[in-house]
Amino acid sequence: MTQLARGLVAAAVVVLAGCASPQKAPATADVAVSRNAVENAVSAGAAELAPEEINAARAKMMRANQALAARDYKLARELAIQAQADAKLAQSKANSAKATAASNALNEDLRVLREEVERANSQQPATQQ
Repeated sequence: MTQLARGLVAAAVVVLAGCASPQKAPATADVAVSRNAVENAVSAGAAELAPEEINAARAKMMRANQALAARDYKLARELAIQAQADAKLAQSKANSAKATAASNALNEDLRVLREEVERANSQQPATQQ
């Protein structure tokens, strides 16, 4: 009977090890992709232009790494996916803020140019026909 119990325990260990392995690779990949997304968002200026979102992404990345270290692959994957979404939002907000600033600068340049044209036109003497 003890050999049967040992055999069952060994089989259970093999099954559990087999179940854990397939989850590790996707979780590790998701954490890596999310880390890259956070780095991209930071490069886009999210730290200055979308600090709440990038801080949330960083916090979730830290928790995902902790879950990965604890071999809680399901939690690590969930947190990594959330971190990636937060990082993409931060990057989008940063890009939007930059585009808005560029648009505002362009509008100001156009306003100044129009004023210059109006001033130049008003200083020219009227021509008679």
